[in-house]
Amino acid sequence: MTRPLPSVCVYCGSRAGARLAYVQAARDTGTMLAARGWRLVYGAGDVGLMGEVARAAQTAGGATFGVIPEHLFPREVGKRDLTTFVVTENMHERKKVMFMNSNAIVVLPGGAGSLDELFEVLTWRQIGLHRKPILILNTDGYWEPLRAMLDQIVAEGFADPSLQDMLIWAPDVATLERELATALG
Repeated sequence: MTRPLPSVCVYCGSRAGARLAYVQAARDTGTMLAARGWRLVYGAGDVGLMGEVARAAQTAGGATFGVIPEHLFPREVGKRDLTTFVVTENMHERKKVMFMNSNAIVVLPGGAGSLDELFEVLTWRQIGLHRKPILILNTDGYWEPLRAMLDQIVAEGFADPSLQDMLIWAPDVATLERELATALG
């Protein structure tokens, strides 16, 4: 019996962002996932950081699993040439399919959608619905305001300090790779 391919869900922006470092980190992440034999699970868009991570994984010979809701197909330019391409009815279904088909979650720079996805899986982890590792790629310190906000939440008594232990912070893709390798066993 063959062991299923480890899969890493990547949440990231449908825009490229203001710094070239974000685009490079997305490309490096896609290349790294493919080199390690880990399947990319992501939002199936062909724009922004989503498109960068997917094209890099494909170029490096990696497996890709994309999930897009039908209403975002035109906006995010659904990438049909993926190994697996799933169209869902809505965002809730998209997030569920992505989560259920992954062994770990990685968050690259992104906007409100990436935060929504992160906080949903973080909340699920906090209330004991899963134990999947959640990693934050903190490219050029992009997520430092988020880290400060989480510190504030704990300091003000709205969460236990264990909340901070549920996230693994990586300043670069090399660290991300090491942390993922440890987390995925």
